[in-house]
Amino acid sequence: MRRFNIRKKEDTSIDLTPMLDVVFIMLIFFIVSTSFVKESGVQVNRPSASTAKQKARANILVAITEAGDVWMQKRKVDVRSVRANIERLRAEAPDGAVVIQADKASKNGLLVDVMDQIRAAGVTNISLAAKVK
Repeated sequence: MRRFNIRKKEDTSIDLTPMLDVVFIMLIFFIVSTSFVKESGVQVNRPSASTAKQKARANILVAITEAGDVWMQKRKVDVRSVRANIERLRAEAPDGAVVIQADKASKNGLLVDVMDQIRAAGVTNISLAAKVK
């Protein structure tokens, strides 16, 4: 009589659990370490100043273009609605500073109007953006 040797198939699959754990941990690390850049939504030609300093925390950005448009959070807003927008953004980040990015060819009167609206919203920490010479 013939005897057949029946061999059991060995489990040749690869366990992917440790690899998935590493990928998940890397994903968490990249999400936590990513810094999110806030933008006003429009590029302006800022004036240059030799005494300009880098601002560490600027949570609220307001841009004033050469044409006299005011931009906040990538959308064009009316000067009269700047106060309401600042109050809403201050509720989200109460300790954040406001930075105004005014084009060097923009009107000074519009800049003063925007600053008045920001101060009316209760913000006293206002900065003007400039390029370093």
